[in-house]
Amino acid sequence: MKNWSLKKLYLGFDDAKYKADLEKLDQLILEVNSQAVDFNNYDKSIKKLERYLKNELALNELVDKLYHFASLTTAVESTNQEANKMVNLLQDKLTQLTKINTLFIKWLKDYPNLKEDIENSDLLKEHKFYLNELKTKASHLLETNLEIMIAKLRQTGSSAWGRLQSLLTSTLDVEYDGKTITLSEVRNLATDKDPKVRKKAYEAELKAYEKIEDSIAYSLNSIKGEVNTISKARGFNSPLEQALENSRMSKVTLEAMQLAVKEYYNIFRKYLKRKAKLLGHKSGLPFYDLFAPIGKNNTTFTIEEANDYILKNFKTFSPRLHDLAKRAFTEEWVDYTPRKGKRGGAFCANMHAIKESRVMTNFTGSFSDMITLSHELGHAFHGDVIFDETSINSNYTMPVAETASTFCETIVNNAAIKDVKSEAEKIFLLESSIQDYTQVVIDIMSRFIFEKSVFEGREKTVFDASELKDLMLDAQLQTYGDGLNKDLLHPYMWVCKPHYYSGGLSYYNFPYTYGLLFAKGLYAKYLEDKEGFKGVYNKLLRATGKMKVEDVAKLAGIDVTHKAFWESSLELLKKDIELFLELTE
Repeated sequence: MKNWSLKKLYLGFDDAKYKADLEKLDQLILEVNSQAVDFNNYDKSIKKLERYLKNELALNELVDKLYHFASLTTAVESTNQEANKMVNLLQDKLTQLTKINTLFIKWLKDYPNLKEDIENSDLLKEHKFYLNELKTKASHLLETNLEIMIAKLRQTGSSAWGRLQSLLTSTLDVEYDGKTITLSEVRNLATDKDPKVRKKAYEAELKAYEKIEDSIAYSLNSIKGEVNTISKARGFNSPLEQALENSRMSKVTLEAMQLAVKEYYNIFRKYLKRKAKLLGHKSGLPFYDLFAPIGKNNTTFTIEEANDYILKNFKTFSPRLHDLAKRAFTEEWVDYTPRKGKRGGAFCANMHAIKESRVMTNFTGSFSDMITLSHELGHAFHGDVIFDETSINSNYTMPVAETASTFCETIVNNAAIKDVKSEAEKIFLLESSIQDYTQVVIDIMSRFIFEKSVFEGREKTVFDASELKDLMLDAQLQTYGDGLNKDLLHPYMWVCKPHYYSGGLSYYNFPYTYGLLFAKGLYAKYLEDKEGFKGVYNKLLRATGKMKVEDVAKLAGIDVTHKAFWESSLELLKKDIELFLELTE
């Protein structure tokens, strides 16, 4: 039971049900496209709107199953050619809907009396936010033929370049200590207790990247160049402006959060310098010791032990959270351990069509791995709550996507710290949390600065691998400052992070900071009123697919447009750092 099961979807690509659903998809695409004639006028407009929404709901259901089966297979079997071809085939089929979708949105843009018609239909009223959002986005649509061309070209452009990055990193051979291991395996050694192992792993990792750096540099340049071109054509001032609109988040909120973060750089640097001192370094912490364990904790987890610990602590929050995690463990929702061909990192895929999720981790038994598992199960809980909405109203954006995951992580982390029996264990667990904070606040800011530099630079030039490494080092120096040893940074962080390699999702970084700090603020409210909060929390998660992030926050009485909220959450992190500094004096 170390691997997930996808049998609830299909038994394989040769499964009669899979083939039947592929045929059904073709028929449904024909049905949707036949509605083109409807958008020449506004006669019987309510019926036309309802027909379009019903077809979209049916499409979502079908594509959810077909696409997830293919993409989840490629996630753990990157060299599975049948799965890779199916991902490409499905993406190509969906481009056939570009024309009708464009016609619909342009028709919606000039729809007379939309507000009144929405109120006269239960189906339209249920999807009021979605319809109004589409009407607003219509101003960024290009001519119909251009939209069709862009959708098709993306399959041989950014989508293909993204798949190349995934393939190269998931199949990269790393020579370590006389044997060949995967990139995920060598990166996992960053948490090893032995300093020699950590350093040797870091050196092996950097050396291995030399074999693929040029290819991946081409990938990054191509994707960011494509995004720049399309973003400008759509009338956005920058890809960041487009990313914020897609995130349903205002620039005011982003600036308030990042301004607060910059004011707290110094406290994180104090932590890093203290960690460097504890590990015997004099010129800041070398990157290879960022994840070094501090304090003593001989505890490692088997898969069963990690599952049991998570269940025990999830139950303290709510029976629903506990039962959801138990289903994930017993019904084979989780793919746990690393292997060749499996991509690195961790993620959760929520599948509305079957009301289930699948979680991928690269579990090796560390405390950090157990926390990662609890984090991803938080995403699954978010899915479980929002499955009560339609698939259209379940489409939440990245900033709020990290809310439930970080909240669950906090539950388990805090419980672990309370369970410790010695000061050395307390230091270990506290420092493990601060490690994560540093990644989500400081490292994420470095990634934001790097990506912004690449986007702006691509307006004038194409970067080679050496220049990309320089941009990454500069971003790390701006954020980590003297907390890290400037001669031992990580110039290849742009190679191993898949977040940069999407043509449709730029700046996949700041949402993590938002998620951490927003979840911390929510957790503080939970501690104030544990029973009353649970209803608010579920209502908030359920609303994430049909509200702007600022309005979602208001449900919990939070104003995210003001720097004061972000400072209050950062103060919670600062208290943990100050306690760590005190305990390690």
